[in-house]
Amino acid sequence: MLADANEKEPHETAEIRTIIVEIKAVRRCPGVRPASKVSVAFTAHSLNGGYLLTYMTTPDDQENSVSVILPLLNEEKYLAATLAGITSQDFKGNFEIILALGPSKDRTSELAAKFATEDSRIKLIQNPSGKTAAALNAAIGVAIHPIIVRVDGHAVLPKDYIRVAVKTLLETGAVNVGGIMAAQGETFFEKSVALAMRSPIGVGGSRFHTGGLAGPTDTVYLGVFLKSAINAIGGFDPAFIRAQDWELNFRLRKNGGVVYFEPKLQVIYRPRSTVRSLAKQYFEYGRWRREVMRTHPGTINLRYLAPPFTLTITALGVLFGIFISPLFLIAPIGYLVGVVISGFILGDTFVTKFLLPVVLATMHMSWGLGFLTSSKRGLRRG
Repeated sequence: MLADANEKEPHETAEIRTIIVEIKAVRRCPGVRPASKVSVAFTAHSLNGGYLLTYMTTPDDQENSVSVILPLLNEEKYLAATLAGITSQDFKGNFEIILALGPSKDRTSELAAKFATEDSRIKLIQNPSGKTAAALNAAIGVAIHPIIVRVDGHAVLPKDYIRVAVKTLLETGAVNVGGIMAAQGETFFEKSVALAMRSPIGVGGSRFHTGGLAGPTDTVYLGVFLKSAINAIGGFDPAFIRAQDWELNFRLRKNGGVVYFEPKLQVIYRPRSTVRSLAKQYFEYGRWRREVMRTHPGTINLRYLAPPFTLTITALGVLFGIFISPLFLIAPIGYLVGVVISGFILGDTFVTKFLLPVVLATMHMSWGLGFLTSSKRGLRRG
């Protein structure tokens, strides 16, 4: 082997220091393809006086084949469009499509089986639990290519998505590349949700929602990963029902990897179609975002504390305004005026201007309630 050693400190504590060595793989070994760049991390552990060795491989241009993985549960409505977006990619490398089938109550599994018979690149595996993290880990486990492209069953990829993502992955040396969650609705309510999701007023300043300059970031939508980087940290944490991406990207960065945002990657996302489903979605977002913060204190961000703070002040204002003094109603009235004005600013039609205050309040308050009621689960990891 030819080795070019370069000492780095991607993450460091009082007891751990990691040395990264880049080598050229000339022999086949588990998870490493020939002609790939390999970053080998030797991490000293003072507890046992030994070293923990992990490696991440960055495929050369000739080795840029990919495995596209999709966790599926009740995706009958959008599955055909999602698969059409994948199979029509202008990517020139080899790729497979792995569908991890949960216990759907609609015709998702039936349609998946039909599409698999029509395209030999499509492979089916079972995910009896129906949990997203379990589906992703199972699909990664059977993937044969060194680059993993994660897609959701209701997302539609632009034609150049895989080509641009793989090119960015190779050029930047990142372990995960992603872009913008380009929410697009069909009904007036869905269009209102989409406008809220693409605005800092609705979801804060995350670049994968609102856009921004290319560069390293905390997390991205979906993701195009080095398989070896995911394996090096033990895959997705199955304890997380939601927020798996946030949690995984934190560990990727903690392990010395770079998560890279590329605004050219815009994936169509179909938002929730009812107030009830939207409230449930954002309640779960808030609940599991707090679990990530509880598990990894380094992920605490003031942006995620705004909804629970707003809910608390608004609720207390209503309560004190009724039982103590009307002056306390200033806070809830101020919030109400704020979302109404925001709705008129963001809305592009009369109907969306009318619906957006409802959408914004649902997103804010549901997230806040989920965050505040999230119980300490005491997750254990091996």
